[in-house]
Amino acid sequence: MPVTIILGAQWGDEGKGRAVDWLSSQADIAARATGGDNAGHTLNVGEHLLKLHLVPSGVLHPNVVCVLGNGMVINPVNLVKELDKLAALGLDVSPERIKLSTRAHITTPAHLAQDAAQEQARGADKIGTTLRGIGPTYLDKVGRRGIRAAEMADLEAFAEKLTASLTRASTSLVRDGFGAVEVEAGVAAYVEAAAKLRPYLTDTTEYLNRRLKDGARVVCEGAQGMMLDVDFGSYPFVTSSSPTVGGTLSGLGFGPKHVQRVVGVAKAYSTRVGSGPMPTELLDALGDRLRGTGANFWDEYGTTTGRPRRCGWLDMVVLRYSAAVNGFTELVVTKLDILSGFDEVKICVAYDIDGQRYEYMPARIEDVERATPVYETLPGWHEPITGVRKVEDLPLNAQRYIARIAQLADVPVNVISVGPERDQLVFAV
Repeated sequence: MPVTIILGAQWGDEGKGRAVDWLSSQADIAARATGGDNAGHTLNVGEHLLKLHLVPSGVLHPNVVCVLGNGMVINPVNLVKELDKLAALGLDVSPERIKLSTRAHITTPAHLAQDAAQEQARGADKIGTTLRGIGPTYLDKVGRRGIRAAEMADLEAFAEKLTASLTRASTSLVRDGFGAVEVEAGVAAYVEAAAKLRPYLTDTTEYLNRRLKDGARVVCEGAQGMMLDVDFGSYPFVTSSSPTVGGTLSGLGFGPKHVQRVVGVAKAYSTRVGSGPMPTELLDALGDRLRGTGANFWDEYGTTTGRPRRCGWLDMVVLRYSAAVNGFTELVVTKLDILSGFDEVKICVAYDIDGQRYEYMPARIEDVERATPVYETLPGWHEPITGVRKVEDLPLNAQRYIARIAQLADVPVNVISVGPERDQLVFAV
């Protein structure tokens, strides 16, 4: 069973890219299953700071083939830009290494305009999307009016379908009081990108199943996090896809018999970007301390949007729920180094909602909005840990903190990150 699935266990931004990069060193294929360029995976390797939005984080390993799966939504212009940036760093981004699913759907200029218009119309109730057109793209997909990547194989037919789609959307936007879509310019830019991407088009479902049959090792990279899942997340403040183990299988097109490991990635505390309830959010100096100033990429500012992340203590109601839904076999806990210097650290072990204790995530958003976190307080540590590479060399209180997370989640913590560099990992097993 050669498949490892890596998923965000919170609201995204957990550091999945680091985990994919590490695990891809032993893989043949790295594959993205869901989402689009709303995802932002940051890798710090030597002098290079890579911010990936579409290409899987395994691209740094020269022998790894990178698959952009059928469950993704692709902005062709942005994908070309990303490939060009990687090529400028000397990375091989040839069609032999990069495979774009013919079944992935295309994010168009109309989707970008619709995303912005919808957020504007929501006013104070806005969801806080990345404005990358992801939601409208998936809406067109399930509405059976989307454009698949396979259409880029015939540039003339692609231009015709894109023109019709942009014209239709532009008419609707103008009717509702919003700006028109620049149809001619949009089509020209997308046809130019399509011409460059045609060699990458692949039936990735056939490719993955064939390679799995031959024994290939596959690392599957999740986008966003469990609490942004359209079914299981804090609806309606969610993404439009399924960043869960189930979404990974349907987003790549192979069965569960191949899966050996399901790795959940969680920060040592909680962060969230955008709107929606976050019971452990700290709106004080402690929250500011967790967030940082923004002077370093390690600080809590969105990779895709640059927005400051909301920060708070670790929420085990969320993590326990995520572990149950996804069946995590192990956890990777990131950014433990950020907690160095605190006299005490807290873990939310339950919610109090109108006097009733909840240890499992309520389905109603109104209940979560009223939740008061029930905290367990643990002693902190002041020793710097960025140079630690063995779990037994961590401060005793840091070891106890990690052990308590594993106990509450009922999932072993196998890897801990203690800094932004590629090698700043502590292996607990």
